[in-house]
Amino acid sequence: MEILLILLIGVLYATGIYLILRRSMVKLLLGIMLLGNGTNILIFLLGNITKGKPPIIKDGLKVFQDIYADPIPQALILTAIVISFGLTSFAIVLLKRVYALINTDDLDNLNTPEDEDI
Repeated sequence: MEILLILLIGVLYATGIYLILRRSMVKLLLGIMLLGNGTNILIFLLGNITKGKPPIIKDGLKVFQDIYADPIPQALILTAIVISFGLTSFAIVLLKRVYALINTDDLDNLNTPEDEDI
């Protein structure tokens, strides 16, 4: 299972970096989303995949007796998903507005004309 996730992380990172290096704004956004998903899977994998009980210490004990699931990577991934959703939503609205003004999604055409004063 872990080897499959490692290969998936590699494919997501490679595809994300490839898309970020393209000239299209839509491909840039898709590359950022793939990198975020690859990072979420990496955090999940680093948290040691174990089937365990919730991390609750029973009465009278000072340490865990059973194998338990680590809640920190799960909380980090949930936070990252919410942040990436907000970033993606904002970027889609921004890309739509830029496309409406310039009529292209090519990053090289975003330069301001030199004859206009800002």
